[in-house]
Amino acid sequence: MKVLLLKDPKDKDSGPDPYIKELGLYSLEATLIPVLSFEYLSLESLFEKLSHPECYGGLVFTSPRALEAIKICLKENSKKEAWSKSLKQMWNIKPTYVVGKATASLVEEIGLTPQGEKCGNAEKLAEYICSREKPNSSALLFPCGALKREVLPMVLGEKGIPLESLTVYQTTQHPDLQESLSSYFSQQGIPASVVFFSPSGVKFCLQHIQKLSGDVINHVKFAAIGPTTAEAMEAAGIPVSCTAGSPTPQDLAAGIHRALHPQNC
Repeated sequence: MKVLLLKDPKDKDSGPDPYIKELGLYSLEATLIPVLSFEYLSLESLFEKLSHPECYGGLVFTSPRALEAIKICLKENSKKEAWSKSLKQMWNIKPTYVVGKATASLVEEIGLTPQGEKCGNAEKLAEYICSREKPNSSALLFPCGALKREVLPMVLGEKGIPLESLTVYQTTQHPDLQESLSSYFSQQGIPASVVFFSPSGVKFCLQHIQKLSGDVINHVKFAAIGPTTAEAMEAAGIPVSCTAGSPTPQDLAAGIHRALHPQNC
């Protein structure tokens, strides 16, 4: 059985993508199609703020892309040197809050220690931060995307915990998306399951998938990586057959297997 994963391949050159590998353990043949492109913004402003850790109470990251923005900054030798000589150590005495393992591992790559990675979404991370931060303390710096949800700023604001957001990337449709989807459906046919990894993925892909699937779309099991994506799917009128218990390859693969083989449950 075939599964279409609407996500970028794994960034690193260290073996197969973990989602493809995990689905393969259930004899599911998965294919990745990149959906999103990212344009990075305000990088000078970002590094200026990172250069003043004394002004902040800590860092918040809800997306791997925010870390990619920092990594782009650190490619410049003078900034890299300033980071490794003093800034990294100064930030490390403050908390770095994250959602998910992918974001946590990128935080570790730049030499910081993540907290809260088991929080699967912004709501849970907000609760986690509120349990650890005092009202009216120094602001937490929150590099984020242009499409960020307002949950985190709203919850922290209600508790009097200051958050300073800085938009460091914006999300656009991958230039090859339509062509890649058409090619997949013509060569592989209609998949047993289609997995969305973000609300933006729903926005950019759904129309094409509906057109390419025709009437057979009713037989496709649609899956979501988490509750925020599931909400976007439901709002667009897609029946959600499976939402991963946590945003990991293991939970997603198990959920899709159950959705495709309900008689085995």
